[in-house]
Amino acid sequence: MKKLRILLRVVGGIQIALGLFYLFAPAFFLEAIGHSVPQDDIFYPLAMLGARFLAYGIVFIYIARDPEPNVLWITSMIFIQLVDLGAGVFYTATGVVALSDSLFPMFNATWIAALLYLWRPRPVSTP
Repeated sequence: MKKLRILLRVVGGIQIALGLFYLFAPAFFLEAIGHSVPQDDIFYPLAMLGARFLAYGIVFIYIARDPEPNVLWITSMIFIQLVDLGAGVFYTATGVVALSDSLFPMFNATWIAALLYLWRPRPVSTP
């Protein structure tokens, strides 16, 4: 269970970092990771995305104290990471995003989803 608690804190920290970048420095962040900088009106939905990253990050750091009753949160993050991975594969395969820009996020989505799935609390069966 200790490794899950550490993982939840790491994932929470990653979410908080993403949230801060999308909320306070979206143009800088997008350019730094190799994406084009969108029109200014897109910064509003990116700020909304940032709020969700921040909320998930805070929740994950909080639930790291006691993961067992919070399996739904963990499962929802597995789902998010699988959707992220699928979107990365789709947009890379269709040529919208270069592999050099999508490989690292797809790698992160893979290891986060895999470890959360493998280490998530499971109900104890009683005879």
